[in-house]
Amino acid sequence: MSRTTAIAQVIGDRILCTVKIPSGKSVVISGTLDSENPSVEGYEQLRTNQALIGNAWAYALQTALRVSLPIEEEQKVAAKMAKAHQGITVWIAEYIEDLTEELRTGWCSSCITHSEHRRVKRPIGVLPTWLCVTCGSPTVPCAIPKCDNMASKNFKIGQDRKYCAEHRHDIPSFVRADHSIDSLTDYKEFMTYDKPNFGRITKIVGVGTLGALLFWPLAIIAAPAIGGAAGVLVGGYSGAAATSFGLAWIGGGAIATGGLGMAGGTMIVTALGTALGGGISASIANSYVQQDKSFHFEMLKGGIGVPVVVCSGFLTESGTGWAEWKRIITTRYPDSPVYRVHWGAKELRDIGFVSRDGVVKGSLTLIAQRLAAQANKIAAMKLGPWTPLLALTSIAKNPWHLAKSRADKTGVILADVLARTTDGPFVLVGHSLGARVMTVAAQTLGTKHDTPKIEAVQLLGNAAGAKISWEPMAKSASGKIFNYFSRNDKVLKIIYPVAQGGQSAAGYTGFDLPERASGKIQNFDESERVRGHSEYQQIVVLR
Repeated sequence: MSRTTAIAQVIGDRILCTVKIPSGKSVVISGTLDSENPSVEGYEQLRTNQALIGNAWAYALQTALRVSLPIEEEQKVAAKMAKAHQGITVWIAEYIEDLTEELRTGWCSSCITHSEHRRVKRPIGVLPTWLCVTCGSPTVPCAIPKCDNMASKNFKIGQDRKYCAEHRHDIPSFVRADHSIDSLTDYKEFMTYDKPNFGRITKIVGVGTLGALLFWPLAIIAAPAIGGAAGVLVGGYSGAAATSFGLAWIGGGAIATGGLGMAGGTMIVTALGTALGGGISASIANSYVQQDKSFHFEMLKGGIGVPVVVCSGFLTESGTGWAEWKRIITTRYPDSPVYRVHWGAKELRDIGFVSRDGVVKGSLTLIAQRLAAQANKIAAMKLGPWTPLLALTSIAKNPWHLAKSRADKTGVILADVLARTTDGPFVLVGHSLGARVMTVAAQTLGTKHDTPKIEAVQLLGNAAGAKISWEPMAKSASGKIFNYFSRNDKVLKIIYPVAQGGQSAAGYTGFDLPERASGKIQNFDESERVRGHSEYQQIVVLR
């Protein structure tokens, strides 16, 4: 008797995956390593299942990387990820073979849509399984009596998610998941729960085990393009190295089948620009807020002008109200309502080498030497593009990396909030890691094919890499992005490159941009006036 199979092949520069079920019906997904939209042909029930096609294509991509990556360790990682995606592909395909005509309607906890679910014929005594007609995810009825919603079925046997996303508090509300809010201060109410919690709260996981399984159908289809952006922004790479790093990031820090938590950092979410302000992004935001209880918006003043959002970094992390922002903001935007985003209080507080008043605790040289020892330990592995990925795991207790990771996630959540509001467009202003938050927010919003939600971005002492994937950020704003840097900034000069494996900070050298980007993204050297990392707000005049 034949069985369900998924076989990936590399033929020249073409990659293809053939999925075949016992009835003989099949589907073929084909393309190249750079294909954003691979070709899909075959049996309708197979080719229209987004979950299956997404995982099959991820399996094919990792199979190609397994034979093309230059380092043996990289090849092993790609092989492990390929096997994981192959397993999910076969698992879903086997359900498709046994689909019945019986339908039920309810909210899907995987794609957060109100959808029909088609029943799968299962043996007597086995928990009934269904497939979401919208996303193709395996689902099971929520265990709460009289709840018509569907829970996500886990790939691992015996780990079905018995409660729907509402009753697990994976999302605040199915009905409100894609709703808009009028202003930033309404976000707290938007995040209130409609139902009691009967399951564990979804956790935001870090990069974690490289063998974790990725399931996000829409994201995987665009994996090469996403990988390139991730590699540049997160890893500081370019070209093929950026793509392979980005794919590692996506595959390594993964979302288990049916999972709704944010995993592997930020770039999976960044890829989902079209999902901003929708149900999926609501689940991601909920997961983030559960981990960062300090996240909220504080209104500093009202006004009739363009709304301004400010974000501080590790020098003013525990402050409330205006702190150091009043002069610089009211001078440039006197008539604007101003909001301050609070985030990552614990991570920022734990950065021990700078005090609240901006005074460096101890010798920058000694701090750099300590970070260098950690970095050299990672570099000794000689893992090429995978080094930053493993470094994040290996020095996970390093407060700088924890705060940087939180800043990236905060940027994505901020992008979702801005996309969800009926207010705006906004001006984003950030300092230090707060500027990194705004950089990621702009990058994320730049992936959304819609009217820009940003008028301008003002970045001071930006603790983000000088090398960026600049196009999404340029697209995010109707106006310009201004980056103010100083070569007298010793925090970014000494600490940043050591902590970031030799990368330069945009707040120390400016963004490294091609000439064609200069019309939209502009660097301003403030070295003659700004003598330290904490002086920007007191000295700089915003353009």
